Amino acid sequence: MANILVVDDEHGIRDLLSEILNDEGHTVELAENAAQARKHRQRERPDLVLLDIWMPDTDGISLLKEWASTGLLTMPVIMMSGHATIETAVQATKIGALAFLEKPITLQKLLKAVEQGLARNTVQSAFLLASAQAQAAKAKTTSPPATSSKPVVVEPQESHLTPTIQSFMLDKPLREARDDFEKAYFEFHLAKEGGSMTRVAEKTGLERTHLYRKLKQLGVDMNKGKRP
Repeated sequence: MANILVVDDEHGIRDLLSEILNDEGHTVELAENAAQARKHRQRERPDLVLLDIWMPDTDGISLLKEWASTGLLTMPVIMMSGHATIETAVQATKIGALAFLEKPITLQKLLKAVEQGLARNTVQSAFLLASAQAQAAKAKTTSPPATSSKPVVVEPQESHLTPTIQSFMLDKPLREARDDFEKAYFEFHLAKEGGSMTRVAEKTGLERTHLYRKLKQLGVDMNKGKRP
């Protein structure tokens, strides 16, 4: 399953979250402060981070800013707090946090947030890989202008699908570029699964309700991939 880092100065919270996530089949790493979280992030990139806001050495917002400014915020981060204000939650989201959980955290909200975070991680990892491939291809030739990206070829494994070329402009703001990739990602899976929302939900790790909202938000034609 996934490798999840839990950062919280409360021993009981760390143990509780670790027990729940282990029961779900995930590998859990624990950090009781920002210093330990930094060391863990320098060693490896977790699939997801659950980060407490109020900690004695460095608060979670400051650590989030640090990761964002140093290029280490490449994984979904879910903030946690029992005392944070709405302004704090909005600030964390603007910096790059995926979601905010208010303590005491219910089991249902925790598992839903983790599921959505890991689904975003899958898309983000694929986007970063595609971007790296495009940049590497661009570096080999001087013909394209500096503001363009080489097309990334997505080769479907199913014989009934025609290979397609998806172009992602890397000089766009990250949110716009990510939306472009997510739209191509879901269109690919819709075509691959013959328009079956059930199979697409299983493949992408999203609940059907969340999947419908995401496709509508991205402007994906949900009937496009259906087989006659």
